[in-house]
Amino acid sequence: MDRVQDIENHVAGVTESVSSVYVPPLQLTEGQPPPIAANGGLSYMSFDRDGDAGTAAATEAALHQIAEGEAQAVIDMLDNAPPGPIETKWGVGFRSYSECLEYIRANNIEAPEGGVALPLRYTVYEQPSYSIVSSNALWRDPAREAEAKALRKEEQDIGRRCLYFPQVLRDARRMEEYYPGLSPNSPECMDKLGLALAHCESRCENFYDAAEVERVFYPEMEKLLLEFFPDATDALVYNHDVFDKDYKGDRTEDQDNKNPGVNANYAYIVHNDLNDNSGRVRCRELLTKNLRNFGREQHYTEEQADAKMSRRFMSINLAKPMETVRQNPFVLCAWPSFADQPYITNYRVYDDRVGETTRFTYRPDHEWYWFPQQKPTEVSMLKCYDSVTDGSVSRWSFHTACIDPTAPDDAPCRKNVVVRAFVFF
Repeated sequence: MDRVQDIENHVAGVTESVSSVYVPPLQLTEGQPPPIAANGGLSYMSFDRDGDAGTAAATEAALHQIAEGEAQAVIDMLDNAPPGPIETKWGVGFRSYSECLEYIRANNIEAPEGGVALPLRYTVYEQPSYSIVSSNALWRDPAREAEAKALRKEEQDIGRRCLYFPQVLRDARRMEEYYPGLSPNSPECMDKLGLALAHCESRCENFYDAAEVERVFYPEMEKLLLEFFPDATDALVYNHDVFDKDYKGDRTEDQDNKNPGVNANYAYIVHNDLNDNSGRVRCRELLTKNLRNFGREQHYTEEQADAKMSRRFMSINLAKPMETVRQNPFVLCAWPSFADQPYITNYRVYDDRVGETTRFTYRPDHEWYWFPQQKPTEVSMLKCYDSVTDGSVSRWSFHTACIDPTAPDDAPCRKNVVVRAFVFF
């Protein structure tokens, strides 16, 4: 506890001396081990230099980690391992999807009705990682060309430190078979498992039109959240992404005009979008600065934001298909099956902030769910953050895209829209 107190004292000192930088309080969830993170889990915001929100310190840490070579050693170990399955401390992993699928079939790994056994991709690197985002000025600085080269290689190497592991997906629509009395369409399901299913018949006609999505779909999702969580006082949808591998139009991202573009790639690695620090930082940025907010403008003072965030709030991702999902489904892991597992922090370094996402290593008892052939009226919901830390409710879920081995070879890839929202109580 002395270490925790030292960190809290450091945070307090920074908060007093750098009033322009919000440093989130260190949160430790009851019953969950500390994260695998830099600085003992302390936000990089506390390493602010002249208003840079800790971005210089995070970039230095990224370069130092590359120079140490441990990440490359993991890649070398995997590359030099004999052909076939690779024994890890968590179970047998595989370099390729096809190898893992062959293992699943050879060992008759079966799923319950409505489910499917398939490979999922996890990191095997139990150290914090760093991603310098594409908008960072470092990429355009000729004087930092050597650093940029090293950081670009590191970003490309992330997938080389992953393996495929066998997992079983359960049909989330059958939730009451696994948890008697627990409906997947209930806030109780979200509280217990970190995931749920809602219904929406949207009036949005063109999800590729970012302006229409903001004008029509955002309010629909805010209304859905307030109806789904009857104790909530308000909801804010603040951005969205569109996924369509086969889209033939312009995919260009334009943050200034609130256009996220169209993603051709699906996130095939087990992860979560937020964590203890970034859940609070992201909320504060939206309330007080409208930072990267595509939704309704917010005009909270620092004091008003403090008051609002002193009560319970959650971050929820909502995913709605544009057509019935045939391939590349979006799958979710239930909180109780990993509540005693430390997450691994990935730092996303911007020019003005350091975001934090999380990755996870494999466990055979992770409890995975999907909504097979999810329909356009079905909205899957996953919790990315909950401010309640006493262990009474789920803090988050984690998720990934995957390849359904039971789908026809010509099944179209998933086309859906994902919105991100905060819900306040």
